[in-house]
Amino acid sequence: MSHTPQIKIPATYLRGGTSKGVFFNLTDLPLAAQVPGEARDKLLLRVIGSPDPYGKQIDGMGGATSSTSKTVILAKSTQPDHDVDYLFGQVSIDKAFVDWSGNCGNLTAAVGAFAISNGLVDAQRIPANGLCTVRIWQKNIAKTIIAHVPMTNGEVQETGDFELDGVTFPAAEVQIEFLDPAADEDGEGGSMFPTGNLVDSLEVPGVGILNATLINAGIPTVFVNAEEIGYTGTELQDAINGDAQALEKFETIRAYGALRMGLINEVAEAASRQHTPKVAFVAAPKDYVSSSGKQVNQSDIDLLVRALSMGKLHHAMMGTAAVAIGTAAAIPGTLVNMAAGGGERSAVRFGHPSGTLRVGAEAQQVNGDWSVTKAIMSRSARVLMEGWVRVPGDTI
Repeated sequence: MSHTPQIKIPATYLRGGTSKGVFFNLTDLPLAAQVPGEARDKLLLRVIGSPDPYGKQIDGMGGATSSTSKTVILAKSTQPDHDVDYLFGQVSIDKAFVDWSGNCGNLTAAVGAFAISNGLVDAQRIPANGLCTVRIWQKNIAKTIIAHVPMTNGEVQETGDFELDGVTFPAAEVQIEFLDPAADEDGEGGSMFPTGNLVDSLEVPGVGILNATLINAGIPTVFVNAEEIGYTGTELQDAINGDAQALEKFETIRAYGALRMGLINEVAEAASRQHTPKVAFVAAPKDYVSSSGKQVNQSDIDLLVRALSMGKLHHAMMGTAAVAIGTAAAIPGTLVNMAAGGGERSAVRFGHPSGTLRVGAEAQQVNGDWSVTKAIMSRSARVLMEGWVRVPGDTI
């Protein structure tokens, strides 16, 4: 009996924000996987260890959560005035598909570092010390992101004293600017508010009629009020993820929100589009204890937000969802803005299961329509391992 040997592919395992993922240089992939399609998807599924009916991804690089079942493909940018093209693939844990429908804001923090270290940024643009400005073209959503990466003695600085709730150890701060993060008129989902409303009445079978803010900024997101669905906004992961009925309810809300936003044509399509939209619930600030045991005081935050990713309550907050939170908070009349106390604001600090996060957004209203020029937040990133990842040679 003959056995197919494994092949090895250059790869880097990085943490970006509160996520981890396997990063590839496009030109290092097998030729069949250098273009979108079945071969690429099969390769990434095998790298991560999916689909896994056990839900553990033991035979791959995935960590059995949406935050750690991620892949990134980077290349020298084909866009004018950009350094690197960034393509993100969210790998399903128990199903055989890779979702390419959105960005990962957390892993964005690691894109700049990888690009600098792997020759994707022109050497003359990289300072020996200070900040290197990396111009990223996010291919999934066709948007520009700017990463300000610290440099020390000609190398990316990864260690530092910046603390990020949801990450155990401090690291160097990377500031990220998401430029024009809302959908444009030709983008998927239409304008920033696909229905034209700041708040909609969303009828969800088995749940009822909910107030909902449906926004496409950073990533399409369905915001609802915590109290309308029986929550306080202080919940931690176990309160949601251990409740099968709760997860089913949130998935139903997400599906009907996606339909209302025009992201799908019928509810059944939501099952094959797990990465977008996100669903989140908001509440006015309250005291609570985070998952690490840290006390979060009402006076320290503007509002509470809990968000689900790939069918589970996220342990902290997705970076793209944080963009949606900051954008919605800056626009008077949205559920997020009202939970934060209403009025005009350029930044909010919100409480999530692991602690708090501050995000800023610059929004303006022109001829009755809202737009946002940028959203800004700080994350950190670190190389965890580099070398080669191996997969059986008959994977593709």
